[in-house]
Amino acid sequence: MSDAYEAAGVSLTSGAATIERISGAVKSTHDERVVSGIGGFGGVFDLASLAGIDDPLLVASTDGVGTKTKLSAAMDLWEGAGGDIVNHGINDVLVQGAVPLFFLDTVAAQRLDPEIVGRIVEGMAAACRESQCILLGGETAEMPGVFTEGSVDIAGTMVGAVSRSKLLPKAGIQAGHVLVGVASSGLHTNGYSLARQVVGDTPLTDLLPGGQGESIGAALCATHRSYHGVLADVIQQDLLMAMAHITGGGMQDNLPRVLPDDIGATVDVSAWPRPPLFDWLIRGADLAVDDAHQIFNCGIGMVLIVAPKHVAAVQSAIDEPTWVIGETVAYDGTTDRITLINT
Repeated sequence: MSDAYEAAGVSLTSGAATIERISGAVKSTHDERVVSGIGGFGGVFDLASLAGIDDPLLVASTDGVGTKTKLSAAMDLWEGAGGDIVNHGINDVLVQGAVPLFFLDTVAAQRLDPEIVGRIVEGMAAACRESQCILLGGETAEMPGVFTEGSVDIAGTMVGAVSRSKLLPKAGIQAGHVLVGVASSGLHTNGYSLARQVVGDTPLTDLLPGGQGESIGAALCATHRSYHGVLADVIQQDLLMAMAHITGGGMQDNLPRVLPDDIGATVDVSAWPRPPLFDWLIRGADLAVDDAHQIFNCGIGMVLIVAPKHVAAVQSAIDEPTWVIGETVAYDGTTDRITLINT
C-alpha cells in the first residue's frame, strides 16, 4: 500500500517523520488544561479552566498566512511563518476582548518536508507559549496535483474566551470617539501578492532604502506581531469601546467591522510615522494613498476606539508609542464610510 501511495505522490514515511518531528514542539505548549492532545482524532481541552471567567463566551477565528510563504521559503524563515498564523489568530479573538485558549493548525504541501514543517510548528509553539495558549493539535497533508512543487500552505483556527460583560465592541460607540493606533511589525500577513510583484527580480538581500541596514527580504518576512501582551492592561481596565485588527482590506474595510451602521471614521494618515518598507512598496507599485491603505496596514496594525475621557489612560497603559490617528463621525450612507485625510 505504501509503495502504491508513494507512486501517487504521497509518502506515508514522510508523514510519520513529520509527526515525530513536531511532537515535542506541540507538547511544549501543553499544561493541565489539555486532557488529550497530539495523536488523537481530536484534542480535548478542559473547560473547567474557564471557571475564572464569568458567563464565558467562546470566540473562534480561522485564517491563513497566504502568499507570504513564498518569501518565507526564499528567505528560509519558516519559524516566523508559524508565528504569523498564531499571532494573527490571537489578534482576531483579542479584538472581541477574548484571551486565547487553544490553536489548531493545518500545514499542507505537494510534498511534506519534515524539517520545514517542524520549523513552522516550532514557530507556532513559541507564539503559543508567549501568550499562554495551547497548540492543541492540527493537520499535515501532502496534496500532489493541488500544490506546486515547493509551495506550502499554512492556516489555522484560534479559539479564545471572554466574559459576556467584557465582549467587544461595546454598544454606545458614537461620533467623537477617538481612534488610537498601535504600530504594526511590518506587512503582517496581508498584501504579499502585490509586494512580491513589486520585488520582482530585486534580490531579497538588497538593503531596504531607509531601512537602517535591514534587507528587503527580512523586512517583508517580519513576523506578524501579537497584541495580546501590549494591550492586556487596557483590556483588563475596561478602557476600550472597540478594537479593529488592520488586516486584508486595510483601514477602509476593517474599521467598519466594529462600528455601528450609522458611524464612520476619519483617519489622518499623517498622524504616525510610516515605516520605510511601506514607502518603498507604495513607490514601487505607484499607489494612491487610499489604495495603499486598503492593501497594506501602512504601519498601524491595531486601532483602538476610545471614549475621549479615557484616551490619556489608554496611551499611558501601553508600553510603546501610540498615536491619535482620527475620530468616529456620523455616517448617513451618502459619503465614504472611512475618510482618509493627510494634514
